[in-house]
Amino acid sequence: MPMSYEQHLDEVTTLITEKYDIADQPAIDMVMRAQADGYFSGHDDHPAICTLDRAHEDARTVFKKYGKGKKAN
Repeated sequence: MPMSYEQHLDEVTTLITEKYDIADQPAIDMVMRAQADGYFSGHDDHPAICTLDRAHEDARTVFKKYGKGKKAN
């Protein structure tokens, strides 16, 4: 079942903190940078892609691209 765009961003942030042992604020910053770069624009246009499976994929992608140099907690 799809979640709202905002719920999806929250889930991606939570998954980054859990999977990569990153503090909340750096994870939030990564998601905000990805959002500013337009990474999530398709999610806003097509809310049906805002699923838990996609959140896991997005967390990996966002961490890989925007998490460079981030240390674990």
